Parts: sequence; structure tokens; C-alpha cells
Amino acid sequence: MTQHEKYKTIKKQSEGFFKDQNSKFYAFAFPVESEDEIHKFRNQLRKKFYDARHHVYAFVIGEDKSTFRASDDGEPHNSSGPPVLNAIKSFDLTNVLVIVVRYFGGKKLGIPGLINAYRTAAEDALKNAEIIEKIPVIDIEFQCEFTQLNNVLQYVNLNNLKILDQQYDEKCHLHLSVDKNKYEDFIDFLQKLNISINS
Repeated sequence: MTQHEKYKTIKKQSEGFFKDQNSKFYAFAFPVESEDEIHKFRNQLRKKFYDARHHVYAFVIGEDKSTFRASDDGEPHNSSGPPVLNAIKSFDLTNVLVIVVRYFGGKKLGIPGLINAYRTAAEDALKNAEIIEKIPVIDIEFQCEFTQLNNVLQYVNLNNLKILDQQYDEKCHLHLSVDKNKYEDFIDFLQKLNISINS
């Protein structure tokens, strides 16, 4: 398997902290797979830390890291969101959201101070995270005859494919999650049995 067929993310939520001139920066890293999840976590933290001045965030989504965004949330332009995003990128992660909540300590830190504070808080949360490697997966749905089911299930078990759902009426309906590197072989196997996948 080539290296690009794997990607790194975090297993579960982690936290970090940084303090400078009485300003406190609480960082939270979350594993995410969609922008809906990002909205959910942002709303949760806004409610929990309703009295904080800033909720800066950045995220990277997608196996190819193609979707990413950073928000300064009222801090000076590029002083906070991009450093958080750079922290995620420096760990070579994807499907990750980092939110840094700032409580103002009464003294301005200046642009270099803000960049350092937001980056350091984000890095602390990611250092505390359990980083895992994942293989991209593809979901497949298809139906087969009962006479074919034994063959299919045998293949599924031998290759450690994951069954997400199965239903039986006149035919067997299966919904599987297949590692990307096993996908073509599995499609070949189904074609030999004259089974076509649902598009």
C-alpha cells in the first residue's frame, strides 16, 4: 500500500492551554468528517464559554486535505485563525477541527504575540491527542441471490470487510464499508458472480 492511501487524524477530543499576560487560551481539538459536525462543536463551545471574547477556529477535512478554513473571529486579520490552521497542517492531520477560546487578560499582545499564543495553544491540544492512521473507505450497496450469499460472506470475512447493514426479502441486500485499497478486487469478485452494485 502506498503512503498516500493512508491519512492521519485524531481518535477523540483533546484539549490544550496557553497563557500570556493574563490572557488565557483554551484549545479544543475534535475529530470531524463534515461541516455539520463543525457547526455543532462550535455552537457547543460558544454556549459553554459564552463570556469569552473570541472563539477562533480552523479545520481540515478530506482524505486529500482539500477542504480547509480558518477564522480570526474578531482578532486582527491573519493573527489567529491561520496559526491554528498551520498547527493542524504541521501535524499532517485531516478531518480535524481546532477551536481556541480566548479570555482577554487586559493587555494587548500584539500581532506576533497573538500568532504565538494561538499556534501554541492549538499545538498543545494536538500534542495531547491520540493520533491514528486511517485507510480511506468506500461504501458499497448491492443485492444478491440467497444462493450467492455464502460466497459473498466468506469473501467479506476473509478480507475483513465491514457490514454496515443487511436486509433480506426476496433477495439479500447488503451495505458494506470497503477499504479503498481492497475496493477494485472486491468489485472484480462481485462481477464474477454477476452481482452489480447500486449506483
